[in-house]
Amino acid sequence: MSSNPFMEFLRPHRTVPVTPWTAKSKWDLGFTRVIILWVGLFIFGIGDAFVIQSNIGNGPWSVLAQGISRNLDITMGWSTFGISALVLLGWIPLREKPGFGTISNIVIIALAIEIGVTYIPLQENYLLGILYTLFGIAMVGAASALYITCGLGPGPRDGLMTGIHFKTGIRVGRVRLAIESTVFALGWLLGGTVGLGTLLFAGLIGQSIAVALGVVSRLTSK
Repeated sequence: MSSNPFMEFLRPHRTVPVTPWTAKSKWDLGFTRVIILWVGLFIFGIGDAFVIQSNIGNGPWSVLAQGISRNLDITMGWSTFGISALVLLGWIPLREKPGFGTISNIVIIALAIEIGVTYIPLQENYLLGILYTLFGIAMVGAASALYITCGLGPGPRDGLMTGIHFKTGIRVGRVRLAIESTVFALGWLLGGTVGLGTLLFAGLIGQSIAVALGVVSRLTSK
């Protein structure tokens, strides 16, 4: 039986592909590369905003950001920015070095979330909330493939994860699970929204990124 060409095109990619815009270093800047990075990060923030505005549950870090925003009476954008900045400070004892993409991640994603939660309507219809969540997850996956392949440095959260891994030798998966479980629990205690959207995000985001990386790989391969 012949394989479906469309499904083959969407086959998940197991590694980060090298693209025409992939940088040689974290500060290897070029106009096209920077634009792709910034577009990817902005789409990421808007996708996250769709999940937040679904009103059926956020991803772990947005649960924390929402909990903090409600308790400190600040916006989601400022809460996200503050969390990212604090996480970046956690890189210091780990001796991790940020790149241009790291700094851009902090600013642009927070800005995009702020714009998204301001203009995207908060859903009261549960079914539409599910659609919002799925659309947001797809956007975050596509956006991640764009900014990751730029190679200009990991986001603060990913850098913390890999930094702890290299420092302690604990497997990346276990480090990520410990970090996100802690973040989720703290955000839940602070009043962040938890629900079906949280489960969908946790279960689908990895596959969404992998599929998007596969698409990018096939579109840019010679």
